[in-house]
Amino acid sequence: MTSTSHIPLSSSELNNVWMTYQKKTLIVRFLEHFQEHVEDAEAKQILKEYYDISSKVVTDLENIFRQEGAAVPLGFTDNDVIKGTPKLFDFHYDMMFARLMTKISIGLYGLYSTMSYRKDIRDLYKQLTFDGQSIYDKCTGFLLDKGILSRPPYVSMPKGYPFVQDQDYLSGYHLLKETRSLNTTEVSLLHHAIETNLTGMQLMIGFAQSARNEEVKKYFVKGMELSKEVETTLGDFLRKDFIEPPATHAGKVTASKVPPFSDKMMMYITNLLSTFGLGSNALGGAFSLRSDLPITMAQIGQKIYFFAKEGGEIMIKNRWLEEPPKVEDRRKLTR
Repeated sequence: MTSTSHIPLSSSELNNVWMTYQKKTLIVRFLEHFQEHVEDAEAKQILKEYYDISSKVVTDLENIFRQEGAAVPLGFTDNDVIKGTPKLFDFHYDMMFARLMTKISIGLYGLYSTMSYRKDIRDLYKQLTFDGQSIYDKCTGFLLDKGILSRPPYVSMPKGYPFVQDQDYLSGYHLLKETRSLNTTEVSLLHHAIETNLTGMQLMIGFAQSARNEEVKKYFVKGMELSKEVETTLGDFLRKDFIEPPATHAGKVTASKVPPFSDKMMMYITNLLSTFGLGSNALGGAFSLRSDLPITMAQIGQKIYFFAKEGGEIMIKNRWLEEPPKVEDRRKLTR
């Protein structure tokens, strides 16, 4: 069997390792702030485990870059977190954030795993997936025990396997008659999107009141307003079927206006969550069989896209956007 040391990273593997490094260094910095202020003993243990795992991964990724003769990316450093600042978020937001990041990570690692060919890289993402699921499980159990997470609604168990008989099942808007009620696929996707958005909304509020750059501050205010619009729009689908959208009394922003994070890092994670939101909306639209849902998801997705695009422009303007590895430009040879 050929040794992997003689097989260079493919373009997809290099990109995925590079992207993982960006995200993992970001998570480490956020966890440093959260660990300064965590009071609950169980939460403290989970956050420390998450931090230790993430720090080790950062070191492992740095070794991969060096072994390949590639420059180690900058990612996010000690300069992106300010130690000794007051906590920006209160009452178990740290665990809500950790759960959200592992939720995003598990999906990304599954994708990266299917794009990997070298055995050591496949093994890397297999382990990262396992670790992510472990932390996600602990965060979810903790938040449920504390009464912070809202469970999706319960429904009566099916007693048979009926088939759709009416073409109107696919319709979502009628002037003369009511639309059908939501099915469990649609309810679960709506619940997931709203739950994720609630965590993101508090993040935008905290960022808006602590950002230094005035343009960045205004951008986060737009993020607050967009998050509210998404929650209201998607929540209305549930309310029409007399289902309460997910909500939580926890994880609110404190009164502190002292920034614990760099504007660069806050912009980057906002871009990451916007990308995740685009993917979630695409998934929700693809699996929803009522035509009004994909239309609404597409409209929301368009707004998220332009929000993310504006964020990218701000990051480039301030030289905060680290460029991914690129292929050699051979097109100039044909000119």
